[in-house]
Amino acid sequence: MHGVLIVGGGLGGLTLAAALAREGIPAELVERNADWSVLGGGIAVQGNGLRVLRDLGMDAAVQEAGAPLHRWTFSDDQGTVLSESDLDGLWSGVGPCIGISRPRLQEVLVRGASAVPFRLATSIASLVEHEDGVSVDFTDGTAGRYRLVVGADGIHSVVRAHVVAGATAVYAGQIVWRSLSPVRLSGPQRVQFYLGDACFFGLCSVGGDHTYGFGNVTQERYHDPVESRLQRLRDRFGGFGPAVQDFLAGLRSDEQIHCSPIEWIELNKWHTERIVLIGDAAHATSPMMGQGGCLAMEDALVLAETLRSEATVPNALHAFASRRRPRVQWVQEQSRVVAEALAMPSEVRNRVLRERGDAMLRQRFAPLTRRL
Repeated sequence: MHGVLIVGGGLGGLTLAAALAREGIPAELVERNADWSVLGGGIAVQGNGLRVLRDLGMDAAVQEAGAPLHRWTFSDDQGTVLSESDLDGLWSGVGPCIGISRPRLQEVLVRGASAVPFRLATSIASLVEHEDGVSVDFTDGTAGRYRLVVGADGIHSVVRAHVVAGATAVYAGQIVWRSLSPVRLSGPQRVQFYLGDACFFGLCSVGGDHTYGFGNVTQERYHDPVESRLQRLRDRFGGFGPAVQDFLAGLRSDEQIHCSPIEWIELNKWHTERIVLIGDAAHATSPMMGQGGCLAMEDALVLAETLRSEATVPNALHAFASRRRPRVQWVQEQSRVVAEALAMPSEVRNRVLRERGDAMLRQRFAPLTRRL
């Protein structure tokens, strides 16, 4: 019998591979894509995520590949500042916030997980759980038996059906367009939200004279074809101020823009006795707090710790869920609060942000500054 099978080579799966290797727990990883390429543009790895990477010895590489983020700013659509928060102060003693492109972060994580054997272009064909392990048939025609299977395969997880039957992602009412543009934000490196009516455009420094942009619109779900996508994005946010226009002007092709619906996963059950879900497979949320990736990395570290400290795999999974669930629920609840606030009439929303924006943001993130 083998040790731990990790299904999925994204943020959670690769972090778990590195964490299990550190604990001396045998593992292997399968990833359905044929290479390590990723979509999504960029990410803000906040202080709690950097704390995980520091524990695993990957923080220096991430900081070198990205850009330190010093401010979190909300502005109206023309760039008039409504509220601004000091990220260095918020995450003091925890870790810096780093903006980084997803490909660069993926490179760091792949190197950090290099001690764990992996197979690309491979996923799960079937799982059968037994009292002492899980029998797995793979899509490449091979098979194996494992003490534990971890579903780190994202919001459309194939492992999830073996934990909770019929659980599917729920549309959150928003579409997001993500891209990287070869422009540099003026002033301090930061995360900046430009707020319109039922929409916003976010910009985040990621280093290398590039900026990550994400346009978010509240609307009915639909598929945005790749052809002419750039022009439609420019038209949709054409009334926004100079910073957004500079970002959009830096884009050159429709293929640079990734468009997807924002979806949620809320499960009452994350595991059986031998199968467990982490990251978006268990608890995908909206990006309103920018915590999806950080939560996945925290999940990975805590799961490795509980597998080391508990006497049995079932005990470890129960301990893992007990530790993680309150924190995840907080982020999901607060993400809803932010989404509702941003959907207010603009004059009401802007007044609230001017009066209490910084205090609300600090209150929202304060629990995440504490180590689990």
